[in-house]
Amino acid sequence: MAVYVVNLVIDQGADFNQTLNLQSNLTNAPLDLVGYTGSAQLRKHSSSKGKHDLTVTFVDRVNGVIRLGLSDTITSRIKPGRYIYDIILTDGSGLKERVVEGSVLVREGATRE
Repeated sequence: MAVYVVNLVIDQGADFNQTLNLQSNLTNAPLDLVGYTGSAQLRKHSSSKGKHDLTVTFVDRVNGVIRLGLSDTITSRIKPGRYIYDIILTDGSGLKERVVEGSVLVREGATRE
């Protein structure tokens, strides 16, 4: 699998969802994700001890569609600024591959509840 670079913008205090369509780097066909699990983390930089786990949901495994998510409760605790993230997929045999990575801009909002 190829590592795709997708940069994200997260609004502090709001729910976050981003749908991604993964494709095979050899055939450009949708990536079959049957039998895979996924994990994703957001960090200030690669050696940061602090992290935020993003939810990885398989929307359509056969067609390579996944969704990243964070609740408003979690985004409200993330300080505004620039971060990095990646998504690791694990196949049924335990092989782990990084499939997406990028930067994240967390934007501060004006509305407070």
